[in-house]
Amino acid sequence: MSASQEICFVVPGDIDDPDVPSGGNRYDRRLSDALAASGRTVRELAMPGAWPRPDAAARDGLARSLGGLPDGSVVLMDGLVACGVPGIVVPEAARLRLAVLVHLPLADEPGQADLDAGEREVLEAAGAVVATSPWAKEHLTAHHGLEASRVHAVTPGTDPASLASGTDGTTRLLSVASVTPRKGHDVLVEALATLGHLPWQCEIVGPLRRDPEYVTRLHRLIARRGLGDRVHLEGPLTGKRLDDAYAGADLVILASRAETYGMVVSEALARGIPVIATAVDGVPDTLGWDPTGAVPGLLVPPDDPGALAASLRRWLVTPELRGRLRAAARLRRGMLPGWDDTARRMAVVLSRLRREAR
Repeated sequence: MSASQEICFVVPGDIDDPDVPSGGNRYDRRLSDALAASGRTVRELAMPGAWPRPDAAARDGLARSLGGLPDGSVVLMDGLVACGVPGIVVPEAARLRLAVLVHLPLADEPGQADLDAGEREVLEAAGAVVATSPWAKEHLTAHHGLEASRVHAVTPGTDPASLASGTDGTTRLLSVASVTPRKGHDVLVEALATLGHLPWQCEIVGPLRRDPEYVTRLHRLIARRGLGDRVHLEGPLTGKRLDDAYAGADLVILASRAETYGMVVSEALARGIPVIATAVDGVPDTLGWDPTGAVPGLLVPPDDPGALAASLRRWLVTPELRGRLRAAARLRRGMLPGWDDTARRMAVVLSRLRREAR
């Protein structure tokens, strides 16, 4: 794809909203910037709306935007925008060179199972489907019965970061994720409640607006377990404030019930911070390993407070384990691909779309 050939990138309207940061939005922003930095022309169409369930105004806005693109345009659509509105996207796919980027299948998000059939329609109509990990590629292919040659894995990159200084090397725990049921903060709180006799503090960083009812339940759980002075819901942090949160962390925890990749894992490893995470979906591949076979973290089953508590206890009471995980995390830090690699891989997918159109 030459630098003069335009890529139209359709993204959620809140892509740059500091109050609702997400892994999907971060992926979209960093990919768009990396594609532009590589010399490609990127035209962003940020679509306001409560995706994947937009109101009539948002649907009309998307229809007008797609309808105004010339035939044969190369279009990359965030699946959050595309997959809930097959009536708009499928007809346009017949004349556009369309790729759909799926951060998380809609049916994997609680309360969205009824959108599964519509997502299948959109993905079947698209010229290419992009998943964010090899695991997610296989999952999408099997779940929707897609032709394997049309489904691609383009994993997130990682920005270079300074080594985290931490605190005492042990007690400052950090969880970075939107506060929703899928991210399993309730499991984390239940696990921490069994460790009250040990010294620790846990900071939970992430948007609180996506599921207010769940946030309320989580606040009540924290109070009921007597952890109000030890577990802190900080809300969303970005930029230097998020960097500072990572810099002060000794351990990062991801308690998700589902996760196609787990960008917070790679962001922790970029700073040399060990990770305890659930062994779901794409997370084990993201955690990775170094050439000596040492793993930079611990994996636990999802939805299992007892298993998570046991791993946290091992971290808190075993200096040898902490030293081993920290050394492995620092080795893994030097093996993480950058966003330029993500842009290069995506450009290959989009170039094939253009060639197929000729």
